[in-house]
Amino acid sequence: MSDLNERSERLFSYGTLQQDNVQLSTFGRLLNGAPDALTGFKRELVEITDPEVLAKSGKRFHPIVSQSAVPDDRVAGTVFEITAEELAAADAYEVADYVRVEAALASGAKAWVYVKR
Repeated sequence: MSDLNERSERLFSYGTLQQDNVQLSTFGRLLNGAPDALTGFKRELVEITDPEVLAKSGKRFHPIVSQSAVPDDRVAGTVFEITAEELAAADAYEVADYVRVEAALASGAKAWVYVKR
């Protein structure tokens, strides 16, 4: 049998997954996280049209990141420890504009992050 640590995933959020209301509606609980940053990426906005995501976030425009030509660019956010099931729920929450990739954070940790497709 595996323990919780073996099943935990790191998820870095720079946007609406940091909101309490989105966490409660997506995961059924508030997540514990720590500040961190994604390096070598830049942040912009994407318009959300999915009614369910709009209802959960309350926001028409969500941040989205893409790789930058400037290695020193940083996007601040929060890294969360979540379960594999919660990671699947996060996948379901994110719209088609995003793709989940693993990336290195400023802290040196690796985490899943949703970036521009």
